Amino acid sequence: MAYEEKKPAAQTPHRLTMDDCRSLWMSGVEEVQSFDDGEVAVRTAKGLLYVRGSALKVDKLEKTSGELNISGQITGLEYDQAAGRGGLLARLFH
Repeated sequence: MAYEEKKPAAQTPHRLTMDDCRSLWMSGVEEVQSFDDGEVAVRTAKGLLYVRGSALKVDKLEKTSGELNISGQITGLEYDQAAGRGGLLARLFH
């Protein structure tokens, strides 16, 4: 039997579209790590993204396509620079 090298699945491009600071659509979503009405933490193809605001709701999460819709009053988006550098120990001791 011949050895076949397995290639990683193609990564979904990470895109954001926001309408009037009230609705956010994104692709390239791997998982929603946590959420409440003031913050949603999303692991994306480009790292951990924090969506901040008030009355936030996760309206739709499509795991197969990696798409996510969030609604509410969105006041900020912030990427965690340390999230892409490895596990917990790597982030603690960088």
